Amino acid sequence: MDKPHISFKPQQIFNIFGLSVTNSLLASLIVLVLFILAAWHYRNEKDKKAAKKSSLYYFINFLLSALYQFFKSVLGDKIDNYFPLVACFFLFIILQNWFGLIPGVGSLMLQEKTQEGLHYVPILRAGTADLNTTLVLAIVSVLLTNYYSIRVLGFKKYVARFYRLKDPVSFFVGTLEIVSEISKVISFSFRLFGNIFAGEVLLAVIAFLIPILAAFPFLLLEIFVGFIQAVVFSALTAVFINSALQEHH
Repeated sequence: MDKPHISFKPQQIFNIFGLSVTNSLLASLIVLVLFILAAWHYRNEKDKKAAKKSSLYYFINFLLSALYQFFKSVLGDKIDNYFPLVACFFLFIILQNWFGLIPGVGSLMLQEKTQEGLHYVPILRAGTADLNTTLVLAIVSVLLTNYYSIRVLGFKKYVARFYRLKDPVSFFVGTLEIVSEISKVISFSFRLFGNIFAGEVLLAVIAFLIPILAAFPFLLLEIFVGFIQAVVFSALTAVFINSALQEHH
């Protein structure tokens, strides 16, 4: 029996004009297209004057309403300005997390010849099981948090969050705060990547050892983990935005 081939990095599927398209990038593009189509459908249904709308519209509307109330508890009266960002984080991440769990997605394979012999490479792989994806999400989150802080507080008050001339101790504390801002990128990216990648490895090993329905309970667990990770990432982004908008006291 062939051993399961688990790769830490995403595998290349094909090239387009010299651009390497990996299995995680391909999955991310599919999820992005589905995300855009769902948003387009919701917008069109919302603009219709007909009383009866599609079931998908009501589901998306319920989901957005629930997310709005959840993030409002964190952002308060600033929710309208930042809800599009945190909601997009949540929806994009949870779709990426769950896409790799759809039955059959990980079963589509390509044969790959290596020095060790033949390996089967999955054509699709959850985007968040690729460190490149989670790293970009983390960088966008941290950069936008600081951008909003500068825009709302102004540059002088933003700098005062880290360094104040009248307080010599602030140089040491402010430096630690800057290091903390940078460490958020590492924390965000590795937390999300580690949980999703570990789930893929767990499901692959269980399916290899006991193929008949043994992986089903673990699949349910990974659905829950994927949801929690999307909540954690988006909620922490909301918390950090709310904190960054406060003047230093």
